[in-house]
Amino acid sequence: MKFIVSSSALLKQLSAINGVVTTNPVVPILENFLFEIKAGKLTITASDLQTSMMTEIEVEAKEDGNIAVPAKILIDTLKNLPEQPVTFSIDSDTYSIEISSDNGRYKLSGENATDFPKIPTVSNATTVDMSTEVLSSAINNTIFATSNDELRPAMTGVFVNLSDTNTTFVATDGHRLIRYRRVDIASPEASSIIIPRKALNLLKTTLPSENVSVKVEFNSSNAYFNFGNIKMICRLIDERFPDYENVIPLDNNNDMTIDRMEFLSSLRRISIYANKTTHQVRLKLVGSELQISAEDLDFSNEANERLSCDHEGEDIEIGFNAKFLIEMLSNIASREVTLKFSAANRAGLIVPSEIDENEDILMLVMPVMLNNYV
Repeated sequence: MKFIVSSSALLKQLSAINGVVTTNPVVPILENFLFEIKAGKLTITASDLQTSMMTEIEVEAKEDGNIAVPAKILIDTLKNLPEQPVTFSIDSDTYSIEISSDNGRYKLSGENATDFPKIPTVSNATTVDMSTEVLSSAINNTIFATSNDELRPAMTGVFVNLSDTNTTFVATDGHRLIRYRRVDIASPEASSIIIPRKALNLLKTTLPSENVSVKVEFNSSNAYFNFGNIKMICRLIDERFPDYENVIPLDNNNDMTIDRMEFLSSLRRISIYANKTTHQVRLKLVGSELQISAEDLDFSNEANERLSCDHEGEDIEIGFNAKFLIEMLSNIASREVTLKFSAANRAGLIVPSEIDENEDILMLVMPVMLNNYV
């Protein structure tokens, strides 16, 4: 088997799907790319059993065939070659691969393609189309709040709930919760899935910058994403997602609207002086003034700042983990944000003041108990 392909075009396609390949996988052959040639088209597959990505590229080839090619050595070789046509010659008996370029020849050992795990297909699927812009926005607004706790697998992914009027994306790690809703994506069939964080991270880095359509198909076990010449299939998390609507407090009679960047900059400065374990900052609302303070008793560090804000409701003093507040505020684009409180021991809500007409974002953060220092 022999084929000729542009070195830079091949590298571009391999780089797009290389994120799936893990070092020391469960099955050693997964350190390889699967190359399959059919009618002058090379299909390349990378997999880690949970997630698989495929891409296609036109090549010059007289015959069909397949081979598993070591991923790292191939990518490293192509990265260091100038743009030129390269010829792959494969011995189907020994699975040895020879790459010929203007610079020289490189020999590496491939593996039998039949040992590569079969990629699942999606049958009886629900289909929904969305733009890369919408999907990127949904991933960016939720993925940072997923949990790393493998004992609670449902929370290590993003919950997606489709209805006939909207689609809701939810992520939580038990300390904070993000609910991101789009009214421009809907499905006549109500359904819900949990997409793993790794698959979403791969999508995030692979989605093209130009706004194209993404076809999403899913059943009870797998989700399939198709855009441009790239396809991704991932195994879904088969767990029950927490009843998130119940934890969102509704009786928030204390509202504070503040300039997002001013608040964020202040938190970044104050958090330097917070305890390195709890990252606790204290927010004290008195009239139209917000006092932000932190202290680390172990090192006698303390800091406080005052900001002006629009405040409706009673004075309140509440503690939060600064890291969570900073991360949440960093993921909002709005110039101003509104924080809603009900009591010092109840969750606080952050909502952007200006949002796209098709989206609705609600961020919830649990308070931390305040040490009663003066």
